[in-house]
Amino acid sequence: MCRNVQLNAVAHLVHPRQADARMLMYQHQRASERFDVIDLDPYGSPAPFLDAAVQAVSEGGEATLTWAQSRARGFRRILTAQAFLAGLLCVTCTDMAVLAGNSGETCYSKYGAMALKSRACHEMALRIVLHSLDLRANCYQRFVVPLLSVSADFYVRVFVRVFTGQAKVKASASKQALVFQCVGCGTFHLQRLGKASGASGGRVKFSAACGPPIGPECEHCGQRHQLGGPLWAEPIHDLDFVGRVLQAVSTNPGRFHTSERIQGVLSVITEELPDVPLYYTLDQLSSTIRCSTPSLLQLRSALLHAGFRVSLSHACKNAVKTDAPSSALWDIMRCWEKECPVKRERLSEASPAFRILSVEPRLQASFAVRDDANPSSRQRGLKRFQANPEANWGPRPRARPGGKAAGEAMEERRRLHQNKRKEPAEDPVQRAARLKTFPCKRFKEGTCQRGDQCCYSHSPPAPEDTAAAASPDHPKTSYQNLPGSGVAAGPGVD
Repeated sequence: MCRNVQLNAVAHLVHPRQADARMLMYQHQRASERFDVIDLDPYGSPAPFLDAAVQAVSEGGEATLTWAQSRARGFRRILTAQAFLAGLLCVTCTDMAVLAGNSGETCYSKYGAMALKSRACHEMALRIVLHSLDLRANCYQRFVVPLLSVSADFYVRVFVRVFTGQAKVKASASKQALVFQCVGCGTFHLQRLGKASGASGGRVKFSAACGPPIGPECEHCGQRHQLGGPLWAEPIHDLDFVGRVLQAVSTNPGRFHTSERIQGVLSVITEELPDVPLYYTLDQLSSTIRCSTPSLLQLRSALLHAGFRVSLSHACKNAVKTDAPSSALWDIMRCWEKECPVKRERLSEASPAFRILSVEPRLQASFAVRDDANPSSRQRGLKRFQANPEANWGPRPRARPGGKAAGEAMEERRRLHQNKRKEPAEDPVQRAARLKTFPCKRFKEGTCQRGDQCCYSHSPPAPEDTAAAASPDHPKTSYQNLPGSGVAAGPGVD
């Protein structure tokens, strides 16, 4: 790092440190020594660094540099006062298996929240990280304000600004919520931890929230609920900030190699409903009631016809983010099932599909496609959801001694051990011999026309049949001359 600093002549800007990152940030807790921007991008979870980071980042706000300060910091092209974002904390999490609900107890130990397995797991991961940041900042009378929260590829990344204020810290409890999710149909409900209400004199009174918002069993399918969270229940984006970033990228698209993807993702983010946490998915709704899947435009149009708001989500291409209650959403799916009926006799009476479809819809949905159902980003053909660029795309294993040679050896070992638990392909000769152990039913009935070419075994004849066949008066049957004996027999053919 020191050699690169010298080669690029940036010694007045870059100061490399070889130390524990936590201790370095703890040593800069004074207001005059704090960092304007801290970017945490460790391998795996950033949880061990969050406590030090929320203390070492400067106060959020629009800081202004004079010409002398900007030149001292290396901004040689700035001849006038320049504003920049201070108090910016950037956090990247690559431990998506933990945040997506595969190990809820591990998620609680790292981030202080229980993650649930859900179709909205990626947005839930973003909200869990924001909750963890705000919880750690509250210990020092500080709070966070999200600027941008992105779920991309195999990681999540959040950009927040950190402020100090004892009065506003009291509102943090009302920004967090628990999630009640049905194990049968996937319906979810949010329960705020705190309540903020207006008082006399323009004051705000904070108190504990009342709940829960549901009964012991799901009102739609009768199943139980799982409890997740707490998580951040407020908007996860600052649309004004996102708009400025999008305008800067669109003005100079050649600045970044991935400018097309940046524009697509940010455009979808600007279209999201900011006040609606989490989402459903098309395949989740249709698979729950065992019916065919409606098109995205049809379901969005039905929600718009019913008077509700609906949007996409950058975290999932099949997402349906809407302010419609769950009862209205299932009524729309019941109306869709009437157009594409499901065979009720195949449904178990205890299944969520049977219980949901046994109720008549109170809302009559219209699936006529509306013009405003097609989002602008989709109409313009932006690159919103990029496919994996290559096979086995994802996080690589942790660096080990040996460098590239060790990595290649590991890849070769994985290739050799791939599918080791699966049974190898059976040899055709062995398969034919195995099939010969199964008796031929048609031979017993006297209707098998394959003779020796039958791929199944023939039961041994009874003693009286053998004696009758040995008598000269008993006619012999030649299977070779029967019709169809020349047809090639294969596995599964009697």
